Amino acid sequence: MDKIVIHGGARLTGELQVLGAKNAALPLQCAALLGDSPTTYRHVPRLSDVQTMNQLLVGLGCAVEGDRTLTIDPTGVQEGPKEAPYELVKTMRASVTVMGPLLGRHGFARVSLPGGCAIGARPIDQHLRGFEALGAKIRMSHGYVEVKARRLKGARINFDMVTVGGTQNVMMAAAMAKGTTVLENAAREPEVQELAIVLGKMGAKIAGAGSSTIEIEGVDDLQGIDHAILPDRIEAGTFAIAAAITGGDLLLLDAPSSHMHAVIAKLEEAGAECRVEPEGLRVIGPEELAPIDLVTRPHPGFPTDMQAQMMVLATLARGQSVITETIFENRFMHVPELCRLGADIHVNGNVAVIRGKARYTGSIVMATDLRASACLVLAGLVAEGKTEIRRVYHLDRGYETIEKRLRKVGAKIRRYHGAPS
Repeated sequence: MDKIVIHGGARLTGELQVLGAKNAALPLQCAALLGDSPTTYRHVPRLSDVQTMNQLLVGLGCAVEGDRTLTIDPTGVQEGPKEAPYELVKTMRASVTVMGPLLGRHGFARVSLPGGCAIGARPIDQHLRGFEALGAKIRMSHGYVEVKARRLKGARINFDMVTVGGTQNVMMAAAMAKGTTVLENAAREPEVQELAIVLGKMGAKIAGAGSSTIEIEGVDDLQGIDHAILPDRIEAGTFAIAAAITGGDLLLLDAPSSHMHAVIAKLEEAGAECRVEPEGLRVIGPEELAPIDLVTRPHPGFPTDMQAQMMVLATLARGQSVITETIFENRFMHVPELCRLGADIHVNGNVAVIRGKARYTGSIVMATDLRASACLVLAGLVAEGKTEIRRVYHLDRGYETIEKRLRKVGAKIRRYHGAPS
């Protein structure tokens, strides 16, 4: 397996291009299943999750071509198996998002149950309740869930909890249902808004995306389109923290600042200077970081996908910080690895108390999930000596060639292939 080695202490300066958003790209790939002609997406990030989704779409009967510009032709799905197998779902939970468009357009889908994952259980019960409300029959057997309906019918659906994937999945199913569907307590994330924009361009009638109530009027047909994927707010936030903790000065080109208010507010609270410029977001690190307290919340609150990265900043601040995780029950697995590098963090349930000011020293650490991998890279950037990060395949799910891009702005970081696990 690969490993990443970082020699810390470098100040990051220059420009970094923010690439297309992973969390937007994956449901948009699924949305292409709804069209009766090919859909082309531009600014697609080169990530292993995107490749996994392409494999799933090909298995369903789609023709998929391209890379940064990706064309998905769903016309061959009619004769396909309409099944998402365990081998793909186990590596990427977003695979279950094919259920909504397959059910809405073809009336049937068979998808492996995803089970738990490293950061905690993420059940799909809200997805299935939504499909049932639209008239689908649900059957579970041998680790798979089958959803079936001759023609879905609009309904009023109130999610028990805010669910991004559930909102997106049911939105896609309802886009071709007969009548009007109203989703209440819907997720408000930018990626939900992006999906609504794409569905609208395809011919769907959707109002209210970005609020907690979304109304969908079903249509009979949807067309393939051409669309540029929005920039990744989580990638931009990760690089913004890299600038802040290294005392750097980075211009994050095309950073979606309007979707980053919660992260920018915490960076400024910690003492970083954040300036929205015509080209993007400039972040300048302070001489000394101030402590912060934060609670992860659904959008527009502080995103759980930025919690691990912001914890690194908190460990370097002078004073005590408190981070409360409310989204996932097991998202502090990066804490022991940060402590190996020199952090002082005490966890009690879903609350982490961080005592700065840490003096990181390089060591061998193990990545446990995608965002934990990013936080270890950040810690390595400021650690004294050499930090070796293993299991970096997690990084490739959400950050495209992060080592090459950070090296261009001054980081002493390299990837080595074939490293022991």
